[in-house]
Amino acid sequence: MPSLFDQQVRRPLADLLRPQTIDDVVGQNHLLGENAPLGRMLKSGKITSFILWGPPGCGKTTIARLIAKHTNMYFEPLSAVFSGVSDLRKVFDTAKMRQETGRQTLLFVDEIHRFNRAQQDAFLPYVENGTIVLIGATTENPSFELNAALLSRAKVFVLKRLTEDALEEIILHAEKQMAKSLPITEASRDLIKSMADGDGRYLSNMIEALYDCTTDHLIDTDELMTVVSQRPAVYDKDRDGHYNLISAVHKSLRGSDPDAALYWVARMMTSGEDPKYIFRRLTRFAVEDIGLADPNALHQAVSAWEAYERLGSPEGDLALAQLTVYLATAPKSIGVYRAWNEVSKTAKETGSLMPPMNILNAPTKLMAELGYNKNYQYDPDCPDGFSGANYFPEKMGRRKFYTPIERGFEREICKRLAYWENLRNKKNGSEF
Repeated sequence: MPSLFDQQVRRPLADLLRPQTIDDVVGQNHLLGENAPLGRMLKSGKITSFILWGPPGCGKTTIARLIAKHTNMYFEPLSAVFSGVSDLRKVFDTAKMRQETGRQTLLFVDEIHRFNRAQQDAFLPYVENGTIVLIGATTENPSFELNAALLSRAKVFVLKRLTEDALEEIILHAEKQMAKSLPITEASRDLIKSMADGDGRYLSNMIEALYDCTTDHLIDTDELMTVVSQRPAVYDKDRDGHYNLISAVHKSLRGSDPDAALYWVARMMTSGEDPKYIFRRLTRFAVEDIGLADPNALHQAVSAWEAYERLGSPEGDLALAQLTVYLATAPKSIGVYRAWNEVSKTAKETGSLMPPMNILNAPTKLMAELGYNKNYQYDPDCPDGFSGANYFPEKMGRRKFYTPIERGFEREICKRLAYWENLRNKKNGSEF
C-alpha cells in the first residue's frame, strides 16, 4: 500500500493544474497584466499589503503564493477560520526573527473577514513597521467586513468570476496534463463550464471526476449529471451576495422589467432565501415605488404573501411570481414616499405648534369659552362638500408635501387636488 511519501500516490488534479507562474493565472489580467496594478507592483519589486476580494475559486490563494515565489519572500499561510490571537503572535514573532536575517514574510490570511475587529487591529503595527506584508483574501465586501484602519493601510484588488473563456483554458490545460481529451460531448463541455459558476477549483474537481469515470463513449448531458454534482449557487443570506440580489430585484422592478425581476427573485429562492424576506421587500416596494399610482399594488402584495403562507412551496411560488410581474408592470410613483420624508423632517423642525383653535374639539364649557371649535365649518354641509379651511398651525402657514404625478391612478388624484385648490383660492380670495 503506497504511503503519503510514495511518488506513486496521485496528486489531486486541482493541485496539478495550479499555475506555476503569474503568467499562468487565467481570468485576472485586469490585475496581473503588465500595466495592471499588481503587474506593475511585481515589476517594481515593491510589494505592499493588499486585500484580494473575489468569489470562491478565482485564484486568490494562488496569486498570493506566486507573489511570494516571485519576490523570494517567505510564504506564511493562515486561515482566519482556524486561527486566533495566539497563532497571530507566533507568526509575528517568527516574522521578526526572519526579518533580522534579511528575509521578509508574506503573510497570507484566507477568509480574513472572519477575524473580529480586535484581531484585525493586531495586524496594524506589524504592517506599518514592515515586519510582514499582508495579503488578505475575502469573499465578502471589505467595506463592511474589515476595519477602516486596516483598509487605510492595504489596497483592495477585486478579482472577477472566471469567464467561460478562462474556464475553457483550465479544461485545455487539464487535457494537456492528462494527455487526452475529456470524454464528454461538446454540449456537456459547455454545461460543466456553466455548472462551475465561475469557480475554477470546482471545475477542476468536476474534470477529475470525469477522468476517473471509465467509459468507452462520450458522456452526454443527461449522463453528466450522474457523474458530477451541481454546484450550489454562491449565496450567504446575511452577507454581500444577499444584498446584491435583492438590490437587483428592486432595481429591475423599478425599471419595469418583469423578466429580469423574475430572474433575480428565482435566483434568491433557489439559493434558499427566506420567502418572507422577499415578500417583505416586495410589499415595501408596493408602497414606496408604486404608491398611489396603483393603489391595488399593496393589496396584491398582501394577498400574495397570505396566499404563499397558506399554500407553501412550490404551489405558493406562483403567488410570488405573480406579485413580481404585477409590481414590475405597474405605474410607478414615489409621491407619497417623498411627501412622508419631507413632512417627517418638517414635523421635527416645527416642534409643538398647536393646531388652529377652530378645528379643536370643545368637550367642556371652559374650552368653548376659550375659542375651541369656534366657527368650525363641517365640510359635508358646505355646498361643494369643501370648506377650504386651514388645517395647518396658524404660525406655520400652508405647505405642500404631496405632489402626485400624471401617471396611473395619480392622474385622478391630480385632478381632485387641482379642483380643491381652485375652490380654496376662490373661497379665501388668495393664491396658494
